[in-house]
Amino acid sequence: MSYDAVVLISFGGPERPEDVLPFLANVTRGRNVPPDRLAEVAEHYQHFGGVSPINQQCRDLLAAIRADFAANGLDLPVYWGNRNWHPMLADTVAQLRDDGIRSALGFVTSAYGGYSSCRQYLEDISTARAAVGPDAPRIEKLRQYWDHPGFVEPHADAVANALATLDPGRRDSTRLVFTAHSIPVSMAASAGPQGGRYEAQLRETAALVAERAAPGLPYDLVWQSRSGPPQVPWLEPDVNDHLRALAADGVTSVVVSPIGFVSDHLEVVWDLDTEAAATAKQLGLDYVRAGTPGTDPRFVAMVRELVTERLNPADTAARRRLGTLPAWDTCPTGCCQPARRP
Repeated sequence: MSYDAVVLISFGGPERPEDVLPFLANVTRGRNVPPDRLAEVAEHYQHFGGVSPINQQCRDLLAAIRADFAANGLDLPVYWGNRNWHPMLADTVAQLRDDGIRSALGFVTSAYGGYSSCRQYLEDISTARAAVGPDAPRIEKLRQYWDHPGFVEPHADAVANALATLDPGRRDSTRLVFTAHSIPVSMAASAGPQGGRYEAQLRETAALVAERAAPGLPYDLVWQSRSGPPQVPWLEPDVNDHLRALAADGVTSVVVSPIGFVSDHLEVVWDLDTEAAATAKQLGLDYVRAGTPGTDPRFVAMVRELVTERLNPADTAARRRLGTLPAWDTCPTGCCQPARRP
């Protein structure tokens, strides 16, 4: 199979105060999110001037990928389209068509399986292609990369660097806390070929990062950024509740690592740098948040490696993985069902 381009596909975010509510309407369409929760999340964006960091982070990653491709002789143009805000994926697909692209590979800014983190991007691609019409190019999503060295190693180095800022005399009372976006329990446990993959992959990533960054240090996987109706069970514990439990158990110092994310976008800088940091301060915990891959050269090179894997499928030795969970290029039909509606 030949390919003519690569598309960076991301979540999107507002870049002006007046964008915030229309953006959130896109994000929550059909999800029955309570109005007070929408207003609360809108205020988070307004706290930062109505601007999410994610679009600029995508621009930076796009530039880094293009430079890496050029430096390594990979002659494929790289485009960018979002799920929820401009540049919208359908507009990008139309641009691909107008530029004569017939077949492209899609790299999404989510490392994991699951509905919101994988299958929904497949649905986004299908919807965008349908909007463009019969001449829309084919777009195939690249594989999940939760255990790729280019994702794991930047997270591990960030944890090690964060840990180095804490008092070594408190090492015995220091805890490593990994976080990821919570999802409904029914979604996490959905049946089908990839049911339960989101949490399983996150647990494997947590173990891989911890053993490289802080061998022997106790760690936990907890959750953040819950946004659904209060009557629907979501994965727990929430990071703030977990910090309270750790403080009650005598923990004095915490490194929080957002392994569920590839960059420091709003759910990192608000939920962790603002809310969780305030909780830790109230509890008297030493608190430091580890960084995310962003444009780390290893993460950027990983994108190229994932592309060349698909270009040369017979070269199985080139598939770099650190974990043991099954992985595949094409998701099975029926995988990762959305949450059941109440």
